[in-house]
Amino acid sequence: MKRILLLLVFLTNATWAQQIVKVSNNYATENKEVQELIDFQNIYIEKLNFVGEALKGKYYEVNIQEFKNGKPSPKVTLFDGSESDYFKISLESLSLKFFFSMTDGKLKTYMKGPGFGSKKSYFKLHNDSELYALKDFFGSKEFLEINIASETDIPIFAIITPTMHKDGSGSYCEVVQSDIKPENLGTHFKIPHYFLVSIRFK
Repeated sequence: MKRILLLLVFLTNATWAQQIVKVSNNYATENKEVQELIDFQNIYIEKLNFVGEALKGKYYEVNIQEFKNGKPSPKVTLFDGSESDYFKISLESLSLKFFFSMTDGKLKTYMKGPGFGSKKSYFKLHNDSELYALKDFFGSKEFLEINIASETDIPIFAIITPTMHKDGSGSYCEVVQSDIKPENLGTHFKIPHYFLVSIRFK
């Protein structure tokens, strides 16, 4: 019986390991003047690089979900690769570049992948546009490890306003580098409005 249990544990761990994908990121540009212009326009550009054997043969879907006073709105699909075999991943790597602009009371999103660009999507901002910032969940990590076996949404970005302290100071990094579940950031840090961008492999 013990041998059977050990074998089952081994097989389970092996299957889990085969579904692990590493994710690294690159920011907008190394050109200082271009970066200054991007910052001035409140534009964020980030490239995510996914690497892992489990990617081969998968499709991917990118969703965004809005949270108001801690309550989630229905998810909106920004891109769904399962609509065509053209988007099926044929390699053990995938790079996606994300563009976000927060200006004039609106969030604008756009995504570029291998040989395509997504449609632009727009969402209303409920606070000063300048207060919103794009944050990922890397913290000081060189890369993240994600398990894509469950085919559930995996948060990759938060578009948030800062959590405010009693002394009047605010912090963005304190929010996304915490151990709080992304869907609970609003209630825990008293952030009235934010968005989560997630990816699902299927």
